[in-house]
Amino acid sequence: MFFVYLYRHNLNYITMKKNMPPKSLNGNISLVITENDPIAWKLSMLIEAASNKDEKIEDLARRYGYTREHFYVIKRAYEEKGSQGLMDKSRGPKTNSKRTKEMEKQIIRHRFLDPEASSQVITQRLQQAGNNISQRSVERTINEYGLQKKGYIKQLKKMRNRK
Repeated sequence: MFFVYLYRHNLNYITMKKNMPPKSLNGNISLVITENDPIAWKLSMLIEAASNKDEKIEDLARRYGYTREHFYVIKRAYEEKGSQGLMDKSRGPKTNSKRTKEMEKQIIRHRFLDPEASSQVITQRLQQAGNNISQRSVERTINEYGLQKKGYIKQLKKMRNRK
């Protein structure tokens, strides 16, 4: 199993791959750190660095598949949060860059104005108004708010006929 760690340096991403075989520790008990436990590997690396004064941090980090800089990031995270700080953070966007609250309101507005309009039509209308949004984002918003159901359109028609 390969671990892929990204290290950002001057806007260039360097991919580091390290095939880490299971590590066995034997003493009063036998302990095995498996390849799919990154928290244990990071903790093992920190413990080894704390107990070994002869080996350079750079060499130790490289052996575990990290750079020297990333080692210190891991060390700082451990010092601040303990073992919880060693957990991998989720990657990817933290916010919806296209589907802001205002954009969702616009999508819902278009859906209420014309309940029979497809997501493609709503997307075209929003794009003509100068919004940069994809059809998939419109579909996701419609699904999240439950506006895609057949019963929803019938219910709106009934409400309009009552008035």
